[in-house]
Amino acid sequence: MQGRTARSKRAGQLSVDLTGEGRSPGRWWELRGRSVAGQVLFLQIVVAVFLIAAAVAGLTLQARNDAEQDAQERSRAVAESFAHSPGLVAALESDDPTAALQPYVAAAHGGTGVDFIVVMAKDGTRYADTDPDLIGKRAAGVERAAEGEPFTEIYEGDPTDAARAVVPVTNGDGAVLGLVGAGVSLRTVGQSLQDQIPVIMASAGVALLLAVGSAALVSRRLRRQTRGIGPSEMTRMYEHHDAVLHAVREGVLITSRDGRLVLANDEARRLLQLPKDSDGQHITELGLDSATVELLCSDRPVTDQVHLAGGRLVAVNTRRTAPSGGPSGHVATLRDSTELRALAGTAEVARERLSILHEAGVRVGTTLEVVQTAQELAGVAVPRFADFVTVDLLDAVVRGEEPSGTPTPTRMRRTALRGIQEDHPFRPVGGVVPLDVTGTPAASALTSGRAVLEADLTTVHTWPAQDPEGADAVRAYGIHSLVTVPLQARGIPLGVAHFWRTEGSAPFDQEDLTFAEELTARAAVAIDNARRFTREHTMAETLQRSLLPHVLPNQSAVDIAYRYLPAQARVGGDWFDVIPLPGARVALVVGDVVGHGLHAAATMGRLRTAVQNFSTLDLPPDELLTHLDELVSRLDQEDPEGSSGEAVTGATCLYAVHDPASGRCSISRAGHLAPMLVHPDGTVEMAEVPIAPPLGLGGLPFETAELQLSEGSTLVLYTDGLVERRGRDIDEGLEALRSTLAGAHERTPEEICEAVFDGMLPEHRHDDVALLIARTRLLDRSHVADWDVPRDPAAVGTVRNASSRQLTAWGLDDMAFTTELMLSELLTNAIRHGSEPIHVRLLYDRALICEVSDGSSTSPHLRRAATTDEGGRGLFLVAQLAERWGTRYTSTGKVVWTEQSLTQQPSAEAPLPDPRLFPGLDDLSELEP
Repeated sequence: MQGRTARSKRAGQLSVDLTGEGRSPGRWWELRGRSVAGQVLFLQIVVAVFLIAAAVAGLTLQARNDAEQDAQERSRAVAESFAHSPGLVAALESDDPTAALQPYVAAAHGGTGVDFIVVMAKDGTRYADTDPDLIGKRAAGVERAAEGEPFTEIYEGDPTDAARAVVPVTNGDGAVLGLVGAGVSLRTVGQSLQDQIPVIMASAGVALLLAVGSAALVSRRLRRQTRGIGPSEMTRMYEHHDAVLHAVREGVLITSRDGRLVLANDEARRLLQLPKDSDGQHITELGLDSATVELLCSDRPVTDQVHLAGGRLVAVNTRRTAPSGGPSGHVATLRDSTELRALAGTAEVARERLSILHEAGVRVGTTLEVVQTAQELAGVAVPRFADFVTVDLLDAVVRGEEPSGTPTPTRMRRTALRGIQEDHPFRPVGGVVPLDVTGTPAASALTSGRAVLEADLTTVHTWPAQDPEGADAVRAYGIHSLVTVPLQARGIPLGVAHFWRTEGSAPFDQEDLTFAEELTARAAVAIDNARRFTREHTMAETLQRSLLPHVLPNQSAVDIAYRYLPAQARVGGDWFDVIPLPGARVALVVGDVVGHGLHAAATMGRLRTAVQNFSTLDLPPDELLTHLDELVSRLDQEDPEGSSGEAVTGATCLYAVHDPASGRCSISRAGHLAPMLVHPDGTVEMAEVPIAPPLGLGGLPFETAELQLSEGSTLVLYTDGLVERRGRDIDEGLEALRSTLAGAHERTPEEICEAVFDGMLPEHRHDDVALLIARTRLLDRSHVADWDVPRDPAAVGTVRNASSRQLTAWGLDDMAFTTELMLSELLTNAIRHGSEPIHVRLLYDRALICEVSDGSSTSPHLRRAATTDEGGRGLFLVAQLAERWGTRYTSTGKVVWTEQSLTQQPSAEAPLPDPRLFPGLDDLSELEP
């Protein structure tokens, strides 16, 4: 109740505000600005007061008239009774009428209820009167009675105003003898009226109270119904109501809680074709379709739901009326959208195409893969624009090569196919699409560089000529419309995209052609970017693979297995190498160059070449990394991020040398991860190798770790791409690798590589991965022979004979002479030019290795001696007889070594070199013990 009152007050205030009229507090009689209920109450009270006052006045006048009428009638009755009383005629004819009549008059006055009775002569002279003082005086206005006509009247005059009656008195002949008058004074009449005034006023007061009360009840009811609004606002509301009913071109329909029609304007009646007498009928009785009836009767709110009504598309909105303060029911608005349907459809198509273009910008070209980009184009267009999409590209584009730019290629390859159905009549992905017939949509599009629209494929004659069976299958499938758009970038054709529509879809039109060109132009740029990236990636990967080892060298120090995978996005600079070293040793190398792309691959090749060159010097690992560090520094100084844009500084490298004769492994690393070591018993640990800064940074010396490895130990060398991953700490990756290598001692190196890659590779690789597995071997002690040699020339023959016997034991008799010759020369040089200790070692491996070591660091040099020189030809002889020879330095001196092939050795019957060139050869017999 309070809420309604407040709303009424607000409505009244709103009315004042809207009309611009204020309510004057000092002029209560002004009705403008009051609410309708207030005005009605005021007018009802005024009317009630007026009516009651009129009624009181009327009643008073009526009572007065009644009293006067009653007085006149009573006076006439008294007068006539007295005129016909016996003896009156005789008294009039007597000599003294006054004496005869006065007693009778006085006696009659007391019980008649009149104020006076008078008997008069015919001329009005009073014979007798209730007032004796008036006897003899003449009464006025009695002429009619004197003529024989009785009458009654309200007499105003002397002696008093009164309601009187005058009746003639006649004899038997009808002659008038006298007159009798009777009357009631008007004062007496007024006195009787005053007695009725209180009753009249009380009745008037009661009537006024009843009228005011009823008016108040009516006003209260009206105030509740009108919500306290003013007359101007009510007028405006009714004007709006009429406008809604007749002028608004949007249908309004109100139903009650029980589903009966309360109100429907003209537009609603027109849209729903309602009958004229539909008001008050139930919705189900109006002849509407079931869907519309259900919608109008439902309690759920509906917004712009389109229904077909009477051949028109009507947008319906429904809401409940109760939440807005009205009675429980529903209000529905109906909007005829038939005329706007075409425009709305055009806008919807434009919005949908903008959405497709936006989606194409987001989805197409995300992977930088040519095939995937073509598939993304097809996926965006199906089914929102076309029912089927096929993309055909030139073979060179698919491979990432630069297109030739020829006007019309003769063939393309199907790269992508997407449709609304799994079964289709098109060539499968990967199939060759011929273009040997001119005038086809694809050939025309490639030749002209413009899209081709074939709204009706049944009218195309050149297309079936190229592929009759395929064309028949396409038509039989129900495909009837085609748009072919060339894919071109920088003016060079890349391929074509075909957009197809089947039965149930409208044919393509000119607007579809324009949209297809815009969509395909965006995709062509993405395909060209993917092609260029593929080309760069392929070139970098090809370069990198060409710089990596293709075939591992033959060696007996370790069993090797390796894996290399380039990054999926851009090729990096990871690399590895296996380098055979003298003395049956092997060097294992793993490195990583910072950056990606061609520069990283080229830098990797330079570093690998440098390591191979440095390894020929047979340097210890720490010294080799020192030289490599200096090289990297020079490379960056020559091109400090200039033309290449990337520095070499920061490259990492690990260099390990394994000696199968001693089982020792020397390892040094520059910023690289330490290798994992799997012992023969299955224990896995990270090798403790001192770390130094990456190459090119300098500052700290490189250190070497010496590991004693048992036969069957496994070294696992890897790059950080294997264990490092975004969102994961590198320690977690190392622990995962350690877990993966559990039980590796029972698997071959190849099996270990497979297990590591299966368990460690991420789904998306952002960096190269290089993995090198090396299982150590030890030379059979029976294939190693060594002697300590005193610094005495006589010891040469003893060692030579001992080596000959050892070669015989190994079954190498055919190599004895050559070996004795080289060993004698090397040992003689060590005795003459070196220092103790002197040691000789023979290794029988894939080659026959002869090593002579001494305590001097003086390096022997090969030179060509003149014919007159007595010496200087020993190393030349060694170089001629050995497959390889060289010198390596140790912490205690140097080792001069030779290698002889076991399969390509000169026979024992081979002639000796000319003694004139090698004069010392004839003295070899002197070395016999």
